[in-house]
Amino acid sequence: MNSPRQRMVASAALLIRERGAHSTAIADVLAASGAPRGSAYHYFPGGRTQLICEAVDFAADYIAGKMAEVSGGVEMLDHLVAHYRKHLIATEFRAGCPVLAVAIEADPDNPDRTAPMIDRAAAAFDSWNGLIVEQLVSEGITKDRAHELAVVITASLEGVLVLAQAARCVDPLDVVHRQLRALLLAEKPEGN
Repeated sequence: MNSPRQRMVASAALLIRERGAHSTAIADVLAASGAPRGSAYHYFPGGRTQLICEAVDFAADYIAGKMAEVSGGVEMLDHLVAHYRKHLIATEFRAGCPVLAVAIEADPDNPDRTAPMIDRAAAAFDSWNGLIVEQLVSEGITKDRAHELAVVITASLEGVLVLAQAARCVDPLDVVHRQLRALLLAEKPEGN
């Protein structure tokens, strides 16, 4: 990540995961990324909306990359939980999911500005669900059931990040991890 533009996108994603989308200003992104002051509108002519959309895409791709590092539904779950645990602890429970932050901070008074951001968040969740479905189907679970399980997994992991942040501990993460793991193991067809 060498270019000022790439640093700005990554910095925006990191700031959003800790502060939320509304509290992440372009000035903060410039300061965090070390990018020159005039670069924001040079690299992001669509302004803050474009920057946030690209930060959501960056976060979506990052997590998709984590998901692709392992094979197997249970292994994917274990890997994601370990990743989230590490980041929750390292940030003293400030780090949530930037995609979730953008999704829940829609501004009903300004739908033209927020609709592209919400669309990007929805696409990120769909992408993650799709990766889970692919993995589960490859293990012999039917596509319809794999889709249901993917929604449960994604919703549970996103929600538990909020619970862990609020509790300032990983206990909720441990509970959800155990329950999802048991669910996935029970769903595996015999012989897989």
